[in-house]
Amino acid sequence: MNTLSQPSTSAFQFDDSQRTRCEVWTRVMGYHRPVSSFNIGKQGEFGERRFFLEERAR
Repeated sequence: MNTLSQPSTSAFQFDDSQRTRCEVWTRVMGYHRPVSSFNIGKQGEFGERRFFLEERAR
């Protein structure tokens, strides 16, 4: 049996100059768009969305 060891989280310390912006994309009307390109109202609407899973039909 193989055992996996978890790397120490302290080994991954980054300062702000090493970080990059994470772009969030969403599917709108059949195509994908970055959320950053939305107007302020659409960005607010995106933030209020709730994700859910439906149960399987019987």
